[in-house]
Amino acid sequence: MDDRHGHRHDHGPTIARGVGTPHPSGHPRIGIIGAGRVGTALGVALSRAGWPVVAVASRDVARRANFARLIPAARPFSEAPAVLDEADLVLLTVPDDAVAAVTAKLRLYGGQALVHTSGLLPASVLEPALAAGARGGAFHPLVAFADLERAVASLVGATVAVDAEPPLLGVLGEMAEAIGAQPVRIGGGGRAAYHAAAMLAAGGFVGLLHAIAEVGRGAGLDEAGSLAIYAPLIRQSLANAESLGIDAALTGPVVRGDEQTIRAHLDALRRLAPGALRLYRAAAAREVEIAVARGALDAAGGARLQAILLEGQGGTEPA
Repeated sequence: MDDRHGHRHDHGPTIARGVGTPHPSGHPRIGIIGAGRVGTALGVALSRAGWPVVAVASRDVARRANFARLIPAARPFSEAPAVLDEADLVLLTVPDDAVAAVTAKLRLYGGQALVHTSGLLPASVLEPALAAGARGGAFHPLVAFADLERAVASLVGATVAVDAEPPLLGVLGEMAEAIGAQPVRIGGGGRAAYHAAAMLAAGGFVGLLHAIAEVGRGAGLDEAGSLAIYAPLIRQSLANAESLGIDAALTGPVVRGDEQTIRAHLDALRRLAPGALRLYRAAAAREVEIAVARGALDAAGGARLQAILLEGQGGTEPA
């Protein structure tokens, strides 16, 4: 096919020959569209792993400058299509809702690959940008990108959900392993469920911590005090779940069927932490289901606890 400059590219099925002579490293040239937290962290991690990060696009001047400072070899651009003239494999690291709009502005060369980092969207969402011989894929690191260096460090041992057809699938697997992560293929049909579970594990868990801190204030603890007291218990519960299984790791008043304890908790929450009441009820109801299923609590005891959890719900409590 002819590129935008009138040059002819005749490439085989490999990904690393999209824009001409292969890079000396043997790896595809990486371009990144989106210089936010995800794009910047991946760019830094890949560059440190020896993969050539050659271009970045962002309309945000400060983000472009920061990316160029961290990875001087990457040419900064304000418009996404410019990256395609520099890279063999382009990472689209924009928010999920922007993927389709940005994709519509792109038209890849044969031999190139476009890969989004959404945990939700299938690789097929990229098809409008793919010319004959170009490939699309997904590369979603299961990492919290709250801080650059913490995120880069957290990639080591993390899971990366990849999806593509060969040979791109193999390239994405190699890329994940290069930054210390473990690639796992999650196809389009399961990505929404995969991503929902990821949200519960990350943002959902932060929401739980927020509720724990609110309840802790009712006991006279500040946020740091609540984290200091309850974080070891959280770690122990996680360790038990990993070694014993989730159901077997459940302990506490629900497993024991302590109805008066649950009533006391609900009363305290109504008075001292009403914002956490609905979350407590939902979590405790799930605990009841687990306890009954594993035989630690009989059906009658479970029904009584569920009834207690429903008591007092009405217009006077937080929605």
